[in-house]
Amino acid sequence: MREKLLFKKSSGNLIACCACCHKCSLSPGARGRCGVRLNRDGEGELSVYGYPTGLAVDPVEKKPLFHFLPGTKTLSLGTLGCNFSCSFCQNWTTSQAPKLSDVGEYFADDYISPAQIVAFAKERDLPSISYTYNEPTVFIEYAYDIGILAREKGLKNIWVSNGYFSNETLGMMGEFVDAANIDLKSFRQDFYRDYCGASLEPVLENIKSVFKKGIWLELTTLVIHGLNDSIRELTDIAEFIVSVSVDIPWHVSAFYPAYKMETLPPTPPAKIQETAEIGKKAGLKFVYPGNLRDGGLVSTSCSKCSKVLLSRSSFHLVQNSLASRGECRFCGAVLPGVWS
Repeated sequence: MREKLLFKKSSGNLIACCACCHKCSLSPGARGRCGVRLNRDGEGELSVYGYPTGLAVDPVEKKPLFHFLPGTKTLSLGTLGCNFSCSFCQNWTTSQAPKLSDVGEYFADDYISPAQIVAFAKERDLPSISYTYNEPTVFIEYAYDIGILAREKGLKNIWVSNGYFSNETLGMMGEFVDAANIDLKSFRQDFYRDYCGASLEPVLENIKSVFKKGIWLELTTLVIHGLNDSIRELTDIAEFIVSVSVDIPWHVSAFYPAYKMETLPPTPPAKIQETAEIGKKAGLKFVYPGNLRDGGLVSTSCSKCSKVLLSRSSFHLVQNSLASRGECRFCGAVLPGVWS
């Protein structure tokens, strides 16, 4: 067990948490901004180690990942806590819970070890485990222990993240993470400061670092009317992604009223389609409209011959015209992604 791996002794009884870019300094009894990493009597503690609050089997497309083991299911797990405080969070009842009340109130279930998580996935013939629902950075030691064991057993690992992890966490991710979806919520520092309680620059740097590590990467932007939906900002996001790689899939998702933004309107479907066109115009090969209630089919086409290779209805794969190693069956071009 590595419950205390990313805590370091500081001066006196202070503990430095090194899991994310906040780098919280914790006095005895204090919790970090995530609400689940704390200083207990001069020792660092991850209070949610072994206590997932969400455990479900999902289509991998729901992460969303469209170029990673398409059509397969993944074991999804999350805990309490988050190092962001997004005003529009869809999962705020668990992600923000430790900031609103005592963590112990939520631990009604028994401890679940990393070995039990991996066994659960293996028994159901699931090819991957996803760390999702809340920010996995805040439970990195638990995710790491699960992920290393999962990799030993032939399973892949998926990291669904806000991208606000430290270099130390990034190093650990490199040992077990096979694919990641990172939210790029805005291209403005004031948005991250005012609506997320964080900063933009570390997210941009981590996107580049994850790609350089060879972890399969897809990005998601939740488009919120009047907050991050200007043509200029969406173009800036698309051009940044292009600067990393034109092969990175970009998921542009519709917002629905939630948490502290219940009075804002849902994103019009036309705005999502416009955003997708902005991405394509910038040079991205794979842009996917998402979270539309009547979205119809969402397809992946060959960037060489333009034939449709993958089609999805909601989160379910309905057509797969790829060969086993990701080749287009029509022209032989290889589609970027992880296919086995």
